[in-house]
Amino acid sequence: MMLPQFQSFQLPELLTILALIALLWVCLNYLLYYLPVANLKRTHLASTPQLEPISVVICARNEDDNLTEFLPKILSQDYPEFEVLVVNDCSEDNTEHVLDEYIKIFPNLRKATIIEDGYYKHSKKMALLVGIKGAKHEHLVLTDADCYPSSNQWLKEMAMGFAPEKEIVLGYGAYEKQTGLLNKLIRFDTFTIGLLYLSAAVKNKAYMGVGRNLAYKKSLFFKHKGFSTHYHIKSGDDDLFINQAATATNVNVAVHENCITYSKPKTTFGNWRRQKQRHLTTAPHYRSAAKTRITNYFLAHYVFWLAASVLLILPQTRLLFPVVLLIKAIFQVLVMRKAALRLNEPDLWGFSLVYELFLLFVYPIFHIGKLVYKPNRWAN
Repeated sequence: MMLPQFQSFQLPELLTILALIALLWVCLNYLLYYLPVANLKRTHLASTPQLEPISVVICARNEDDNLTEFLPKILSQDYPEFEVLVVNDCSEDNTEHVLDEYIKIFPNLRKATIIEDGYYKHSKKMALLVGIKGAKHEHLVLTDADCYPSSNQWLKEMAMGFAPEKEIVLGYGAYEKQTGLLNKLIRFDTFTIGLLYLSAAVKNKAYMGVGRNLAYKKSLFFKHKGFSTHYHIKSGDDDLFINQAATATNVNVAVHENCITYSKPKTTFGNWRRQKQRHLTTAPHYRSAAKTRITNYFLAHYVFWLAASVLLILPQTRLLFPVVLLIKAIFQVLVMRKAALRLNEPDLWGFSLVYELFLLFVYPIFHIGKLVYKPNRWAN
C-alpha cells in the first residue's frame, strides 16, 4: 500500500511528517507575505492630503526612444504643482535633443546634463545625486526613463502616502504584459518580490523599494548622507537607501492600480539573467532581519518541493504527493489571487505553481552567476 502506516517510525513516516511541516511552513509564508498587501486598505493614506509640490527625478542615459514615448505621460499628471527633472547622464544618442524639444512644450520640465569625464567614471548614483540636489521641492518621486505611470493619478496617489510622519512611500513597479513564458516569469518574479517588500513595509519592517516607483523627502536623503555608505556598490540606489533610511514609523505603501508604474521587460533570458545578477549584488548588504525574512521565504519553498519530490519517489508515500500538492495549490491560489488583483496582475495567479517551479530552478543559476558578475557602471 502506498501510504505510511505509522505502525513504526521509519523513513516513510519521517518523510511524511517533514512534508506536512514544509506544507504548513509554506502556507504560513503565504499568510505572512501575501495577505498584508492583499488586505491593505486605502485608509492608511492621507484622506484629505495637502498636496505638496513635488519634484519627479529621472536619470537617463541613451534613452531617447523611451523618453519620447513615456515622458509626456509623466509630464501630464493631474497634480497641482510639480516639476520633472531629467538628468541626462553622458548620453550619446538624441536624449538631449528630445529633452530640449519637450521643454518647449512642457513648462514644468527641466534638465540637468552631465558631461562624460575621461578620468572619472561614475555610476547611476552620481546622476541621481545631481538630480536630487537640483530638485526644487522637498517631496521627491523617483522613476526610470523606461517607465510610465498607469494613470494620470500616479503622482496624486503617491503624494497621499506622505501622511503625517511618513517620509518614504513605496510603490509597485511592474513590467508590461507581453506574450511568452519568459514574460510571465519576469512578471511573476517581480510580483513575488513586490509582495515581499511591500508586505514588510505594511508590517513596519520595510527593507527595500524599487527606483521605478519610489518617493521620499529630500531632507531624509541628506539626513542619511545620501548614498555615502554604499556609493562604492554599483547598484542599490533604491533598495540600499531604503534599507538604511526606513524605520518602523516613517514608511507608507501606495498600491492602488492608479499608481503602478510599468516598464518594458527583458526579451531574452540572458539579458534577464544579467539584470537579476546585478540586483542580487545588493542583497548581502541588507539588515539581518531583512535577509532572514527573504531566506525564510525561499527556504520554505525549496524544502517543500524537496520533501514532496521524495514522497513521489518512495512507493509507501506516493499517494500523499498529489494530496500535499493539491492543498498547497489551493491555498496558494486563494491567497495569491487576492494579492494579484490588488497589484493589477490578474493573469499571474492561475498558473502560479508552474511559474514558481521555474523560478526555483533558475534562481540558483542567477546566484552562481552573481559570483563572477561584473556590473556595468550605469544601469537601470
